[in-house]
Formats: sequence, C-alpha cells, structure tokens
Amino acid sequence: MSESNSPRPFLYHCLGQQQSRFQQIFREARTRILLMYVVSIILLMAAAIPVFRTLLFASVDRRVRVDLKEEVKDFESSYVAWQQQSSQRSIADFQVFADQYLSKRVPEDDNFLLILINDQFYRSNPSLLIAPLQPNSPLFRRWQQVTEFRRGEWETYDAKVSKILYKIQPFMLEGNQRVTFVVAHSTAGERNESLGAVYVFIQIASGVIAISLILAWFVAGQLLAPVRDLAETARIISETDLSQRLPVRGTGELADLAETFNEMMDRLQSAFESQQDFMNDAGHELRTPITIVRGHLELMDEDPQEQQATIELVLDELDRMGRLVNDLILLAKSERPDFLRLEAVDVKDFAQELFNKAQTLGHRDWQLTLRADQQLMCDRQRVTGALLNLLRNAVQHTQENDTIELGCGATPTEARFWVRDTGVGIAPSDQAQIFERFARAKHRRRSTDGSGLGLAIVRAIAEAHRGRVELISAPYRGATFTICLPLIPYFGSKA
Repeated sequence: MSESNSPRPFLYHCLGQQQSRFQQIFREARTRILLMYVVSIILLMAAAIPVFRTLLFASVDRRVRVDLKEEVKDFESSYVAWQQQSSQRSIADFQVFADQYLSKRVPEDDNFLLILINDQFYRSNPSLLIAPLQPNSPLFRRWQQVTEFRRGEWETYDAKVSKILYKIQPFMLEGNQRVTFVVAHSTAGERNESLGAVYVFIQIASGVIAISLILAWFVAGQLLAPVRDLAETARIISETDLSQRLPVRGTGELADLAETFNEMMDRLQSAFESQQDFMNDAGHELRTPITIVRGHLELMDEDPQEQQATIELVLDELDRMGRLVNDLILLAKSERPDFLRLEAVDVKDFAQELFNKAQTLGHRDWQLTLRADQQLMCDRQRVTGALLNLLRNAVQHTQENDTIELGCGATPTEARFWVRDTGVGIAPSDQAQIFERFARAKHRRRSTDGSGLGLAIVRAIAEAHRGRVELISAPYRGATFTICLPLIPYFGSKA
C-alpha cells in the first residue's frame, strides 16, 4: 500500500483535531474555574481530614468514658448493697460476691471488667484479656499502684487495640484488705466503625461532587455565554463595522458587562464617526485652497501684473491654509495635560483689556458690562483667543448698526464671560451642531469665509479649564455665547 493511500494521515488528522478540542476545553474559563474549585476542595479536605479525625476520636472517647462511668457506678451500687446485706466481709466473702457479680454481667463490646485483690489479679470478664491488660503488663503494674479513684488512658501501637481508656475504683475491706475494680475499653473497634461510616460517606459525597461538577460545567457554560458573545462580537468588529452589540439578558455582573460593552461601543462608534467626519471635512477644506493655488499657478503667464495678482492670491490661500492647520493643531493639543499655563487673572481688568482689542474688529455699537471683582486661575492667552473668536463671529454676523456687548460676571464658584449681539441669531436646529468641527450655521450670513473651527476651539478651551460654553439664541433676535470657567479649576482625570 502506498503512503498516499495509507490511513495514517487521516488517523493523525483525527487525533490532531481531538487533541485540539481537548486543548480548547482546558483553555475555557469555566474549565479553569472548575479546576480551581476542585483543587480548593482537595486542599480543604486534606486540611480537614486530620481535624475531623481528631474530633471524631474525641467524640468516641467521650462516649466511652460515659459508659465506663456507668459501669463503675453499677459496681459501686452492688458493692454497697452487698456490704449492707452481709455480716461477713472477709476476702473469701468478697470473692463470692465478685464471682456472682462478674458472672451476671455482659460487658459491652471491647469492655473489660477486672477485679484485683490486694493488688493481685483475681478475675475478669471476659476471661480472655488482650495483651495490654494482662497481669505483669506495664498498664497492669500501674493499676497495682493506684490507691484512690482514677481515670486515664494508655496509648498502644497495636492497630487492633488502639487506645485503652479505663477507670479504677479501690475499696477497703476489714483488716485493711484492699480490692480494686477496673473497667477498661479498647477504642480500636469504636474508631474503626466510625471511620468506616465516614469512608462510606466520603465515597457517596465524592460521587455527588463529581456529578455536581459535571453539571456545574454545563451550567457555567450557560452563565459565561455573554463572555463568549463578547469575544465573538469583538472578533467581528472592524473599522468599517462598529454596529455589533451584545444582547443583554437578565441582571447581575454579566448583564452589567454586556451593557458596559454596548455603551463603550456606542462611544467608540461615535468617536470613529466623528474622526471620519473630521478627516473628510479637513481634507475638503485643505483640498479647496490647494486646487485654487494649483489652478492659478498653471494658468499664470509672463504678464507681471497677472503674476503679482496670482502671487497675492496664492499667499492669501496659503495664509488661510496656515490658519486652518494651526487651528487643527490647537484642537489636537487641547487634550494634552500641558495645554494650559495657568496664572491669576483679574476678571474685570481682563474683560476691559479684551474690550479694547474687540473695538478694532469692526464698526459696531460696542458695549461693556463689568459685574465681577474676583481673581480667576486660567490660561490668559487661551481664554483671550476663545473670547476673540466669539467677538469675531459676532462681527461677522452683524451689521454696523447692530450692538455687540462684552460682559463679565461671577458666582461663588465660577466666572462668566459673555458676548451678546443683535444679529440674525441662530436657528434651534443649528444650535446643537455649531460647536462641532467644521460646522457652520446654514442660514447665517458670513462676511468672511472661515474654516468652521472657531466655536469648536472655544468649546475645547472651556472644557480644558473644566468649564463649559452656553448659548442662548433665536432667529433674528441675536445670540449670546457665555463661557463659564470655575474660579478654582480641578484638573483630575476627565469623567
């Protein structure tokens, strides 16, 4: 069989796909979360097992000690009753009593009843004793030295015995004869039974946990579906398609994530559209003077007068292009933290200085209103440029018999500079967009041709001071532009 017909390439391809699928599963967030959960459970169980074992054995020991105490009380009661009924209390009489008592008792499992007479082993029930309880053992020799009630425990290394719990009660007969009653218990059986039940519980709990983890893996997949949708949507999004949005389902953190992502995409889409419009408008504004310059240069002949006129026109267009570029650079710099150079400015003197400059812009009925005595922290040059832009616009959209008012005022928190004119005003439909770059009011008469960046620059300068620009206008009733600047500007992060 040739290599091309061999099934090995197909087998390797299937194995590669299966391996890739496994790798993808292990890379998923829900798999990692469940693995972390499993590791946490294992570590907690590893730490809890010794504690649980100690608490379980302590519980067994407490229960055994209660049983031993009951055995001692029962023997003591029988011993007192024997003393009251019998007039003979010799060793021989006690042996008869001890034989009868032990023969009637049926000790609990792993319980041992022992009677010592004069510190010597006499009899036990059951009769067959485990090694640690037999006479001459270390524990038995300890018991021989006890002269009063005592309880204790004895550790052994025999897994079949474990620990010995015991209680000892000595009694005195006539003639200073001593008898001792001992009840002892081997805890190995109790502990093994308890551990056996625990092992069964652990097996059942492990099975339940395993099934729960499998179900949780699928449930986690459903809960993390918005995250997968986020990743898929992010892959689809490109510069030409920013319209993709996530479906918002239910409430909680994932719903908040979807809403936040959609809001972010709305802002990005608006920013991209604004940038695209800006580039288109800037290209259009620059293309026009370039076309004019090229056309006149191509048509220019050797006539000196025509050459001089062409040079003047070219220089004028180049000046206009220079102003446009400078305005674009100014708008770009307005987002930088070093855009402003703050200094203390007296509001009233500043307004007076601007008013003196404004009167050179054109023949109008100029008026000045001063209602402020505060000091303002601002960039004098930037604010001067913004107000001159407003004054220049007012001149461009008014006639010689119109009034232009420059005023200043203040509140406890901000300084206000306004430019009011009695010109043609601004239509309500235009007021929302005239502060955008390259925007122009459609129905306003202009005495000069500008780039449409003036009001955008005014707003950028005001917002750089953490201020704002307000507009009140109506068609044929003039317009009032007000720049509001905080007296103590805050230059933290922008909201």
